Amino acid sequence: MARMGMAMDSPWSARDFVFTFIMWSVMMVGMMSPSATPVLVLFSEMGASRGDRQASAKSILFGAGHISVWIAFSGVAALLQWTLHQGASLSPEMAVTSSRIAGIILTGAGAYQLSPWKGACLKRCQSPIGFLLSNWREGKKGAVELGLRHGLYCLGCCWALMLVLFVVGVMNLAWVAALTVFVLAEKFGPLGTWVSRAGGVSMIAGGLLLLMK
Repeated sequence: MARMGMAMDSPWSARDFVFTFIMWSVMMVGMMSPSATPVLVLFSEMGASRGDRQASAKSILFGAGHISVWIAFSGVAALLQWTLHQGASLSPEMAVTSSRIAGIILTGAGAYQLSPWKGACLKRCQSPIGFLLSNWREGKKGAVELGLRHGLYCLGCCWALMLVLFVVGVMNLAWVAALTVFVLAEKFGPLGTWVSRAGGVSMIAGGLLLLMK
């Protein structure tokens, strides 16, 4: 964080926390937008096909509902980053300096990848039309509720992957891009479920190696 105007060895101010929250919000919206686009486009097309004159406005509300979930997550991520900073556990690249903490994060994220909770959320994210047909809500309020619901499934699918950024470096753009591609592959690739599980096994293996250091 030193290169971003916040000294690594000084306590955070309220301004630092707000800046970090904004940084996480922008990053999460950027990373999650590609995988949310298919369901948003389908929602808009379904509304338009029914002759709904408010289809465009409802699409915006749907997107806002989805994004709000990840903005809330960004607040949690910023708090976690603040905690790690206070414990002097972050490098200038915003990666944890303790191999034990890194190992715990990777092992935990990998275990979640293999869990039934991950599987249930991933299944709903993999089928945009199935999600919309089984959860459809009418009206503008319904569009917001539908966006929130899909955002929560997306969060349930990806939150552990986002914590991996604390291992590889929060501002490491190469890893940000790699995780974005991984999310797309597990949600929409022909072998999405297997990609998800393979990623989980790899993370557990990497985490165990770090824990054994």
